[in-house]
Amino acid sequence: MAKLRPEQLSAALNKSVAPIYIVTGDEPLLIQESCDMIRAAARKVGFIERDLYHCDSHFEWSHVLASANSMSLFADKKIIELRMPSGKPSDKGKVLQEYAQAPTSDNLLLIIIDKLDKDVAKSKWFTALEQQGVHIQHWSVTPENLPHWISQRLKQAGLQADGNAVDLLASRIEGNLLAAVQEIEKLKLLAPGNVISMELMASVVADSARYDLFGLSDKALHGDAGAAVKTLHGLKAEGTDAIAVLWALTRDIRSLVQISVATAQGKSFEMAATKAGVWDKKQPLFRAALQRIKPAQLQQLLRKANGIDKAVKGMREAEPWDELLDLILNLAGVQSLSPANEKLGLKN
Repeated sequence: MAKLRPEQLSAALNKSVAPIYIVTGDEPLLIQESCDMIRAAARKVGFIERDLYHCDSHFEWSHVLASANSMSLFADKKIIELRMPSGKPSDKGKVLQEYAQAPTSDNLLLIIIDKLDKDVAKSKWFTALEQQGVHIQHWSVTPENLPHWISQRLKQAGLQADGNAVDLLASRIEGNLLAAVQEIEKLKLLAPGNVISMELMASVVADSARYDLFGLSDKALHGDAGAAVKTLHGLKAEGTDAIAVLWALTRDIRSLVQISVATAQGKSFEMAATKAGVWDKKQPLFRAALQRIKPAQLQQLLRKANGIDKAVKGMREAEPWDELLDLILNLAGVQSLSPANEKLGLKN
């Protein structure tokens, strides 16, 4: 039938309700909002009952057809909702392909896929469903587009804010869209005349950024020194133990060394990364880091980590958080370590 942009969904639902909807993307808030709109529109036209299935690798796909063919004692129409995190039903996709051949007016099939990859989008079952229904794909809101997204949300809430106020909210929530919506709801109650100044935004909006150890390492591996440093400062402010931060960083540095040695011996990157315990989703980060960091520099990073460990344990006179900052910067590509100055530093 159609592939709709998220902003087109509301108008389309006002005209008619399709037999099949596929909602994809990796922004949970945006997916939830689209699904809420679909369910609300479906209820208005008699789809009262709802069968919900979480489709993991052990899911029995025969349940889908059984649900579609079963009659309800309480409602004539129902929503069959499938949540497929991976979007890969393997050979059981034949069940969905069979369903697509003859969708009934008594059922509405709603499929939610966290992230749609190319193989799934080209599969027979997916294209068969897409031809019979509506596909709404949500793209991630990039840091560059986040201020515009926030501005649109403020307007939808009947609020006006200047550019500085919008930028402040964007910097505080760090891509957490749910946090942005929550703060906007709070502003609706507190903004005089629905106008938000920079001062009001600063006094009302809480710091919703989430600082975590794994996010810190990911940002450094990505080469985003600014974001990594901000996360490091956030972890320190939250009272995180320096040894925990060092553990997360050292683990990834050791994995980089292991992969570097293995690829130098002729093994493929994928094989080396898997053996080093690096998940598929994180492998691009490690590949990018290894293109930026030479083997000798990796050894410097390990020596630096060893020195920080001694400082944390009181075996060396140094400020662990200052040295963690140095380690983060070098892991992110800002070079300040050299064999000479590291030897001098580790003597303390």
